[in-house]
Amino acid sequence: MKEIFEPHLQLTGKVMDLRLDRQNLVMGNLANISTPRYKPRRMEFEKELQSALGLDERGKMARTDEGHLPAVFDAQGFKGQALQEFKPRYTFGQDPVDLDKEMAILQKNTLLYNTLATVMQSSLSGMNKVIAEGGR
Repeated sequence: MKEIFEPHLQLTGKVMDLRLDRQNLVMGNLANISTPRYKPRRMEFEKELQSALGLDERGKMARTDEGHLPAVFDAQGFKGQALQEFKPRYTFGQDPVDLDKEMAILQKNTLLYNTLATVMQSSLSGMNKVIAEGGR
């Protein structure tokens, strides 16, 4: 059973960590909104993560030939080392901190983080149910 869930949990956990890092970065931008000549920092990881997972920009598996059937992500085939060595890209903005833009980024990131937390909770509660009912 461990082999089924562990790769998905590790991947979800890593993405949640990256989202938390982004949240902290945006909060730092907001904290420096009044600082003269401060340029907001950005953390980009979605495209690099999709590339590391073998996904195209739409989030689906890339098909190299029209005759191929669409595939679903196979966590068993994903090598954990690539995820552990994965590093997000940090950039500095050109303009001063824009409160509306930072708040929009903050809200989007919060929504995506909460979605991942809900998925993780659902997976673990489903596994808990299987374990509890398996003993009957």
